[in-house]
Amino acid sequence: MTGRADTARKILIYWMDAMYVLLGLVFVTLVTIFAVQGVISVPQAVLAAACLIGQFSFFPGLLRAAFDDRPRPTSKLVLSGVLAAGSVLLLPHQELSYTATWLETGVLWVSMVAFYLPLWATACVGAAVVGLVSAYVVLITDRTWLGTLLPEAASCLFVVAAMLLWRWLWWTIRDAHDGQEAKARLAIAEERLRFARDLHDLLGRSLSVITLKSELAAKLAAKDQARALSEMDEVRRLATGSLTEVQLAVDGYHTLDLDAELTGVRAALEAAGARCLIETRVGDLSPAGRTLLAWVVREGGTNVLKHSSATTCAITIDGGVLEMRNDGVRDACAAPGSGLRGLSERLTTAGGSLSAAPTPTGEFLLRAAVPA
Repeated sequence: MTGRADTARKILIYWMDAMYVLLGLVFVTLVTIFAVQGVISVPQAVLAAACLIGQFSFFPGLLRAAFDDRPRPTSKLVLSGVLAAGSVLLLPHQELSYTATWLETGVLWVSMVAFYLPLWATACVGAAVVGLVSAYVVLITDRTWLGTLLPEAASCLFVVAAMLLWRWLWWTIRDAHDGQEAKARLAIAEERLRFARDLHDLLGRSLSVITLKSELAAKLAAKDQARALSEMDEVRRLATGSLTEVQLAVDGYHTLDLDAELTGVRAALEAAGARCLIETRVGDLSPAGRTLLAWVVREGGTNVLKHSSATTCAITIDGGVLEMRNDGVRDACAAPGSGLRGLSERLTTAGGSLSAAPTPTGEFLLRAAVPA
């Protein structure tokens, strides 16, 4: 599941990078056109282009540093603001009479500030930048205060809101992914607790009785050897029964139920964010065969949760043949783990077979066959 979250983060960041690159190219192209037309001098155009390139070069690094959290402002953030101010001052003043194009460099810098400062501080910085830029435009052109301030404030508000919404979208994806992983860990923890409770219920009473009877036999050894021998026979019987119960519990909590395992695997996979499709036809399958397939379902589901980034897992059972496919292959060359090796030995001993390998279509296929 982690791979999907990383992919979403890269898509969001690369999209913003593309927007910065596009805006930077537009601005530098306009500067070049103005220089060619003689609107501004070549040295002025070179300095303006350098300010623009420097400002937009800082943005990707500033974005990545603040995309997952809100760090403290850095010198790079301040320097990019200085370059933004330089680009506004160096670009042709007469163009400000007709368009607010150059003023957007200041707005873009405020949107980057929003990643580093709380909302109230961002509002103060944005108001200061909008006010100063609007005053500068009114001072050097014939534009009115109202005609300058309102469009600039609206532009600043829109761009800042869009940037914050973009980061909020990533935070939402990240939190949802963390929640899915937490659910998967909780499902595994609950299964461990259930096993621990079963062992306690199985062994608690038996071991207590064995302890008491052993103490009694030790006391009777010198007084009544026949009764002491009887008590030790009872201890041996209890120990043998407890050992059998433990073996049954380890083999599958006494008896593995195929339907229960399918339900449990579906719940665990869906909690982890993967869609689980199940189709079964096991009407004539023997109880022993159902138990073996239940083992395959349990181990296969555990492998999907632990070793893949699947979005879909399909489980098909037709008679004594089970196929489990998932689309989250990570390492096609990985050797089977101890769980699959043990499961293969169990099925082979019972007269069945097990195979697990990636398919040519990019899926991972776990296939088990048991005697019907």
